[in-house]
This record gives sequence, structure tokens and C-alpha cells, in this order.
Amino acid sequence: MHDSFADGKDACMPFDNRVTKMLGVDWRRGADVFFDLLVDGDVASNVGNWQWVAGTGADTRPNRTFNPVRQAKRFDRDGAYVRRYVAELRDIEDAYVHEPWRAPRAARPADYPAPVVDVTMRSARSRARGAR
Repeated sequence: MHDSFADGKDACMPFDNRVTKMLGVDWRRGADVFFDLLVDGDVASNVGNWQWVAGTGADTRPNRTFNPVRQAKRFDRDGAYVRRYVAELRDIEDAYVHEPWRAPRAARPADYPAPVVDVTMRSARSRARGAR
């Protein structure tokens, strides 16, 4: 995890969602780790946000998912945020800043890892699980 994910709601919520919905990590583990990383950590806010994203707690929607690529394209159109915090992507072409694995091999940063999960497949699976 790059340090940028601990500095704001717009980055935290898609990250929280990815951890709980796509990787299957219990929201309480994420809340514990984030609380140690947040500069302005507030117990109620931190736990409440993790519960909300995980689909537990007061506003239960177990099929709520964020597509991190869609979120990035929506809120960081030009990739400035990504380029600021992900050194490997500072010089990547604009068309691939949010999906570097789709770039032609010659244009991909050599040290950038492949995706851990297929976001589209995991999002669909998470929504289906919540619809039961």
C-alpha cells in the first residue's frame, strides 16, 4: 500500500472496498490497520466507514462495491494523484495511467506489478453474493 491511501476519503473508500469485497479481508482487520496509519484517526469515523463499505453496520448493503478504476477515472481524470504517489507511473502515457497493465509491454513500467485481482470479475461476484 502506498502512503497516499491513508490521506483522504476519496482514496480510502475505494481501498477499503477493495480490501473487503475483492480480497475478502474482514473489515475489522482493515479498520485496525488504518487506525494506526491515519494521521487524524477517529475511532467512530474509522469503524463506521469500514462498516459502511463492507455492507455491515447501520446501513447494510452487502452488494455495495466500488470499481477502483472507474473511481480513479472519475475523480482523477488526468492522473495527477496517481502520478504524485505512485512513482512507477509518473511517466506513463495518459491513456494508461489508471490501467497500466493494459499498456503495450514496451510502455509499461518494468517494476510495476500485475493486478492482484480482476476488478470486473470480483465486483460482479461481490454484488451477486450480496443479492442472495
